Parts: sequence; C-alpha cells; structure tokens
Amino acid sequence: MSALSVLVVDDEADVLRLMQRILSEEGYEVSTARSAEAAIQAFETMPRHPDLLLTDVVMPGMSGPMLVDRLRAIDPALKVLFMSGYDETHVVRHYVVEQGFRLIPKPFTAKALRQMIEGIFSSVPQQETAR
Repeated sequence: MSALSVLVVDDEADVLRLMQRILSEEGYEVSTARSAEAAIQAFETMPRHPDLLLTDVVMPGMSGPMLVDRLRAIDPALKVLFMSGYDETHVVRHYVVEQGFRLIPKPFTAKALRQMIEGIFSSVPQQETAR
C-alpha cells in the first residue's frame, strides 16, 4: 500500500509550506492548494483521491465547509480535518463542530497535528483507508 496522501488547502502560502514540510517528514504524500477552487481542480485531476483533506475553515471565496461538500459529492469516503484560527466563531461551531468534523485550532504543533491525523485513521476500519 502506498503512503497515505493529504490534500492541504489554505490561502496562506506560509501555512501551506509548513504543512508540506511537517506532513512530508511524517511520511505522507502531500498536495497543496491556495484556494478551494484550486483544490477542486487538483482533486478532479489526481490519479487517486487523497486519503485526507486538511483544510482551513475560513478562506476567501469558497469556505472550507463548502469545499468539503463539493469534494464529498465526488468521494463520500473522504476523511476531513479542519484547521482554524477562529475556533469560537458561529461558522466553525455550526459547519464544523456540530457536523461532527474534527477541528485543530491554529496555531498547533507538529505533534498535535500528527496525533489528530493518527486519530482519524485509527478510528476507521482498515479496509476503508485502503484505496
């Protein structure tokens, strides 16, 4: 089985570079996108859909929750982890937490991110993560 893959979406280039470095060091295959629209294009052209979408909640244009709706229409089994510096806003509570998605508040450590991702995959039966 190939390494687990992650599509990271954030409008901040520095965040994308940091996530690319952290996740690559953890052995994940990482793709990045600076907008939800770019993420949709990448998702549709990938030879294999990512195992995990790591996306910011609040972005210009299409929000993270809207992006998840679009990508899960294509791949309902897509795992999702939201990240946000605004973890107490109505949008985050209503569209992320109340919908049962996992959220990692910014700023976070590499260790916290690794543990959150491991938790997502360890709580899922193995056959669902093998694609």
